[in-house]
Amino acid sequence: MKAIDYVVPPSSLPIEPNSTGPDVAELQMRLRAAGYPTGDDPTASYLDGTIAAVRRFQIDHGSAASGTCDGTTWRLVEEAEFALGDRLLCLVSPMMRGPDVSEVQLRLGSLGFDAGRVDGIFGPATQLAVRDFQRNAGLICDDVCGPDTIEALIRLEGRAGSSTLAGVQERERLRQLRDGLTELRLAIGVAPDLPQHQSSIALRLIAELSSAVQHVGGSATVLRGTWEEQAAAANAAVADVVIGLHLREQPGAQIAYFEVPGFTSYGGHRLAGQLAIELSEQLADENVHPVGMRLPLLRETRPTAVVIEIGPSSAVDLSSAALAEALHRGINSWIAEID
Repeated sequence: MKAIDYVVPPSSLPIEPNSTGPDVAELQMRLRAAGYPTGDDPTASYLDGTIAAVRRFQIDHGSAASGTCDGTTWRLVEEAEFALGDRLLCLVSPMMRGPDVSEVQLRLGSLGFDAGRVDGIFGPATQLAVRDFQRNAGLICDDVCGPDTIEALIRLEGRAGSSTLAGVQERERLRQLRDGLTELRLAIGVAPDLPQHQSSIALRLIAELSSAVQHVGGSATVLRGTWEEQAAAANAAVADVVIGLHLREQPGAQIAYFEVPGFTSYGGHRLAGQLAIELSEQLADENVHPVGMRLPLLRETRPTAVVIEIGPSSAVDLSSAALAEALHRGINSWIAEID
């Protein structure tokens, strides 16, 4: 097993193009280890090679391809160090994250053990699933996913089904939402890094959407803080649907839903599709498509969630009421077509 290297994340985040110094050198080292050579080594300078490597990494790991190493990208780079079997997996604080955790969750879920959502975060549900699996496999029940547990998971791979328990449970929750919905509980957040003028425009769009939902008897909660803080607030509010809003200057829109290798949020994918239809018509743009990503709001919310990036901000400002109505129609169409 790898020795776990507890390196403190750079205090200078985000690390941006043309930066130099030890933070850049560490980023380059970690990118190389993850299979993304920068070509800028050993200069410790954030030049074209590092920008390209960061973008490739971001695309492959479901993050916005900015070429800048922000907090989300840095955490994903750290997580990418670990493959299944490189470390002992257990419930600690802060919780362990990474593709090795996702693989354990997928393997447990395909065998019928409830590891929770396949989010790559080793939380209480994953710990209980490991314990249940160990008990059923005749292993020592220590709640730690170590070599014996991993070996048993791999050995039983042929008995696994084609779908995960998390996917089945998500579909059932959505059917219950459709059948028992009396009022829609919507939670809406704004990207925390928007400049003031864009944030003001986004808040006006949110106000229009909130008004449309409340007009038909629903409720709307405005989320604030970092994406992680917004996810926690949405979970606490027991929202039915979560929308994150990000403005940009280029025209068009992108709608992201949660996806990791081996698992796609069924509800998120379907909601993103309905919203794409409505926004395509409103924007007269046929290039509005859903895309699977691992943004923090998508990864850490329990309800169905999407993140919408739309622009240009000036056009959003002029048509916020019409855009809000389009989003509301998309949500209603999604609910109506849950099967």
